[in-house]
Amino acid sequence: MSILVFIDQSDSHIKKASFEAATYAAKLAAQLGTTAEAIVLGTVSDDLASLGQYGISKVHTVSDAALNKMDAQVYAEILSQAAASADVIVFSNNTSGKAIAPRLSIKLKAGLVSGAVALPDTSQGFVVRKSVFSGKAFANIAVKTAKKIITLNPNSFGTASVSGTAEVAPFSANYSASPIEVLSVNKVTGEVPLSEADIVVSGGRGLKGPENWGLVTDLAQLLGAATACSRPVADIHWRP
Repeated sequence: MSILVFIDQSDSHIKKASFEAATYAAKLAAQLGTTAEAIVLGTVSDDLASLGQYGISKVHTVSDAALNKMDAQVYAEILSQAAASADVIVFSNNTSGKAIAPRLSIKLKAGLVSGAVALPDTSQGFVVRKSVFSGKAFANIAVKTAKKIITLNPNSFGTASVSGTAEVAPFSANYSASPIEVLSVNKVTGEVPLSEADIVVSGGRGLKGPENWGLVTDLAQLLGAATACSRPVADIHWRP
């Protein structure tokens, strides 16, 4: 049973969540007595061979600049070809994973578990634990299809470093150009994205009002951290 993990990238750099997904895939591969491979779409300036440090044995690349703008339909088409010999495909449960995985599930007729938080229990079948009700409970999902797709909740599994270097090889895929044209991209600058942050400074209603939120942002700037808030703070519109 082989494992394939999708490595998400943005602005030619691998997203932090993908290192966690790679670790998860490698741990699952070890559990099943097989190897974990990865696929990267678009042009990436990072050293892809270094994914071997997360347990990946081989990285398949489709280095087409047209793929730098994620189109879930095109990505799913390429991944359906790359996953022909894979039994389990792993994504991060981020924006990209949530858009691609369901489409790939239909193409491969594969069972899909989104929001996994632990390695599958393979002692009796293939049972995946996932978060439900906004993290207030967990469900154990038995997947019985030949091919299986898992999207891993970011920051639920962690990363583990090993010694090794991954083989990097181009993957030949047949796909059509994206029918979607990106006219412009507006990005927030000067802030650390919450999903990529190593440190997060968060606050709640104890701050008494939005006028005191500078305490959170000032500390975050000193630490090079992202900012966050509790659900009630967002609900009463102190923060977006």
